[in-house]
Amino acid sequence: MTIREKREEWEREYLSEYAALSSESAGRDIDEPQCDLRTVYQRDRDRILHSKAFRRLKHKTQVFLEPEGDHYRTRLTHTLEVAQNARTIARALRLNEDLTEAIALGHDLGHTPFGHAGERTLNEVSTKGFHHNEQSVRVVERIEKKGRGLNLTKEVRDGILNHQTQCTPSTLEGKIVRLADKIAYVNHDIDDAIRAGILSEEDIPEEYTGVLGHSVRSRMNTMIHDIILNSEGVNDIRMSDKVHIAVMGLRQFMYSHVYTNSAAKAEEGKAGKLIKELYYAYMENISLLPEEYYLFIKQDNEDKESVVCDYIAGMTDRFAIKRFCEIFVPKAWSDI
Repeated sequence: MTIREKREEWEREYLSEYAALSSESAGRDIDEPQCDLRTVYQRDRDRILHSKAFRRLKHKTQVFLEPEGDHYRTRLTHTLEVAQNARTIARALRLNEDLTEAIALGHDLGHTPFGHAGERTLNEVSTKGFHHNEQSVRVVERIEKKGRGLNLTKEVRDGILNHQTQCTPSTLEGKIVRLADKIAYVNHDIDDAIRAGILSEEDIPEEYTGVLGHSVRSRMNTMIHDIILNSEGVNDIRMSDKVHIAVMGLRQFMYSHVYTNSAAKAEEGKAGKLIKELYYAYMENISLLPEEYYLFIKQDNEDKESVVCDYIAGMTDRFAIKRFCEIFVPKAWSDI
């Protein structure tokens, strides 16, 4: 019996009756020989972790564009916090921690430079629309490995696609990530906003802190415990009504006071303009694209608009600025 088979046997004996078992995965689009060491979900996690798209997350905006200081979250640190919260919940509920982690690590691979400002801009200019969850799936199915993709299991791709509030993942592990994403960004965005001087703890309404706690740590603890206590032994991942109402209220408070705050968003107009100009430049002249993306259009007959969005969405903040300067700023003046 291989190490993988022993792990699969352990899952069948130990995990909850509601867990997604590795041995029962719906599989990959392209069949592959099984690994003797790792289950299918462990392999998926490793493929995401070693992907180029994952590495680029460290230079993509979470909320604050080019913040003054090294302690603000990036898209990468957000992803790691989501993965940690999700793993804690999955382990407590005896669900598949490997599947949960793979979904969490991959859920934001398709995010644009400059955070949601970049996503909104591409959604505005592209006739096909643009949504980062759908783009994350496109990254793992098509873009990575020069068009070969990562060939992930259906369960991981489903969790990545359906991690947003309005979606419904097919596995409990995917549902964990959907909630863990909210828990992470609400709490760490409060932490970053306090660090930036946009908020103080006292600014947060008592109707929310009275339920959830009066610090980032206590609120995180309340939310995670509440999910575990209300999801144990049932075929669902959920919060109590009281905590869920408080979390949604806190989320709305953050939209009003941070996500649309003039100090936090002062540069977003410039970022949007930059993304638009890059989009129109590549649409007008696809020879500006790197060879890999150019061939997607010319050899593989991929839709031009989709490929242009692929390339821009994959950029880091600083690379997008660099490409803008290369295309639009005269070289004699570029260092001034």
